Amino acid sequence: MPRPTGPTIARWQLGRELRRLREAAGIAHREIAEELGCSESKIYKIESGDVGMGRPDLLVMLDHYGLKPGTDDETRATLLDWQKQGKERGWWAKFGQLPNPYSMYIGLESAATAVKNFELAVVPGLLQTEDYARAVISATCSQDSEDEIERRVQVRLARQACLTEDPPAAYWAIIDEGALHRQMGGKEVMRAQLRHLIEMSKQPNVTVQVLPFSEGAHPGTLGSVILLEFPEEVHSPVAYVETYAGDVYLESEADLRRVTLTYTHMHAAALSVTKSRELIAAVAKQMA
Repeated sequence: MPRPTGPTIARWQLGRELRRLREAAGIAHREIAEELGCSESKIYKIESGDVGMGRPDLLVMLDHYGLKPGTDDETRATLLDWQKQGKERGWWAKFGQLPNPYSMYIGLESAATAVKNFELAVVPGLLQTEDYARAVISATCSQDSEDEIERRVQVRLARQACLTEDPPAAYWAIIDEGALHRQMGGKEVMRAQLRHLIEMSKQPNVTVQVLPFSEGAHPGTLGSVILLEFPEEVHSPVAYVETYAGDVYLESEADLRRVTLTYTHMHAAALSVTKSRELIAAVAKQMA
């Protein structure tokens, strides 16, 4: 079954190209906002890929930026196609209105060809069982209603399709050993989660490593991080960090180099895939 993606990447591509065209034309945000009869903040949101835009507005922008019909029809066609894709509803829309930062992350994850994830406190979301996910979400979203918690659980489970639908994303998880011992939902739920983790680690596109207590301090003590990779012609890699201050996306060369180096160090410090499975199995046995 083909893996659905969504409008997020198309919006990012369109926004990036529109920003390039605007800057090349020497036009300020205020000027194009006045031309469209909208706020400057809307232009910023379009260029950052936060929102989709209508075809009429795009045509006005292209004309204003000097990309009129007959000047570069191939580029115009590409931008118009991105605009159309960017207005489509993502597969996650069936779950109702989700926070915009979360919708953006799901869109990026759905389009990624490779996902590298380090988790400090819990088993990664893409490898969680339903009961474990419910325990984690109930703990972190304790002020939400039961219906909202259940909706979040179902969204998390639906996200996991990126590991099984065609083409499956290559997934590489490094998990701090502490996450294996933290009994989210109780011993029975945790034991089932650890067994699921072992089974998932046997999938050809899934790599699971454990960073053991014996390594002591490591770069990952700063917190969890996810690195999303895409085809080179589609988008450059994006690192994602969830914080109490909001979701942070890192795209600069310096930031990505730092994240990649950190991940490489943790990979070197982590147990091998085989040793990781043995440790996970041993922890599960302790909970019997």
